[in-house]
Amino acid sequence: MRFQSLFALAILAGIAVPSGVFAASRDLKVEEANRKLVVEFYDRFFNKHDLKAASVVADDYRQHNPQVPDGKKPLISFFSGFFKDNAQSKAEIVRSAGDGDLVWLHVHATNGADDRGQAIVDIFRVKDGKIVEHWDVIQAVPNEAANKNTMF
Repeated sequence: MRFQSLFALAILAGIAVPSGVFAASRDLKVEEANRKLVVEFYDRFFNKHDLKAASVVADDYRQHNPQVPDGKKPLISFFSGFFKDNAQSKAEIVRSAGDGDLVWLHVHATNGADDRGQAIVDIFRVKDGKIVEHWDVIQAVPNEAANKNTMF
């Protein structure tokens, strides 16, 4: 069981955990380096459509989006076609966060000025300075909402 899970269980059980125990297990410099690596990759790849940005993706990259194959070369091939067909596509990173080897991005992706777009949460796993795994959750931005809040 991961340390964070044990820590959470201890808190729920009312067990006193000395201050600094949880924070001591994190390497904030590595987490920030991972976050910066992913943000730079994402901006270059998805906004500038710079396929060379994938140099930070591991050759055996594991993909959890069912529409995109595993591996760096298939990732580049897939998005090469996507960018050709969707030259106006952009992905604005609204916020980002990191924890351990994971980086989260909250993104507003659009395909042209009139596109309301999609709200996306992308999760990347980084190992030794390479992006090795990816998950995403994608939701269309509706014309009307049941509340006054935005998705961003």
